[in-house]
Amino acid sequence: MTIPAQRPPSEQPSAAMSLRGLVKNFDTRLAVSGVSLEVPAGSFYGLLGPNGAGKTTTLSMAVGLLRPDAGQAFLLGYDVWASPAEAKALVGVLPDGVRMFDRLSGPELLAYHGLLRGMPADVVDQRARDLLDVLELGVDNRTLVVDYSAGMKKKIGLACALLHAPRLLVLDEPFEAVDPVSAALIRDILQRYVTGGGTVVFSSHVLEVVERLCSHVAILSDGVLRLHGTLAAVQADRPLQDVFVQVVGGRVATGSELAWL
Repeated sequence: MTIPAQRPPSEQPSAAMSLRGLVKNFDTRLAVSGVSLEVPAGSFYGLLGPNGAGKTTTLSMAVGLLRPDAGQAFLLGYDVWASPAEAKALVGVLPDGVRMFDRLSGPELLAYHGLLRGMPADVVDQRARDLLDVLELGVDNRTLVVDYSAGMKKKIGLACALLHAPRLLVLDEPFEAVDPVSAALIRDILQRYVTGGGTVVFSSHVLEVVERLCSHVAILSDGVLRLHGTLAAVQADRPLQDVFVQVVGGRVATGSELAWL
């Protein structure tokens, strides 16, 4: 995988992603409440939280898919809303629940994404073939994306995010509905990407994956950032699951519940 040319050291931002007081309301419901977070460049950052915690809303605001009611988001030093073209040129996004152009085949969808970004056609074609091959989607597969399995849709979405060789990947639930073999392949790709100088931010419910991959972690609950830092600091010699349940206020069964079962 090709990593784009890096800026000179004097121009390198210390944070790949910087969120400053992001707020989002939906009607009368406060979905995200003043989230501020610094994601170090070169880190593998996991965003955790129960369903409805505000993870997708936060990431959507961070990459410019959803305008915040307050606050700012910076990607590799660029303000997402003041300099959207510069910021979005450097980031690859795998959103959750955003409809793809699924009446195209996998190769056609990658070609569309590449040409939309102004990439040379020959570069798009070569990178698309590489990605389709590595992700086991079939270089000459003419199946429409609408007919892909849920796992295949995740993989073609990841291929679209990687096509322009971004310096930052923001992935919303990249392992959801992905079989174990494909999940292992995706983990390997992302680990090599970070080793090569990229930064990954991803949300997940799978704590084992976060523990295996991440250098940093943040826990979000009820739209509030409850805990964040290096994985070692957040865990403090405890299993991540125990920390997560304690932070979000999860319930532990005592054995007396549902005794009638």
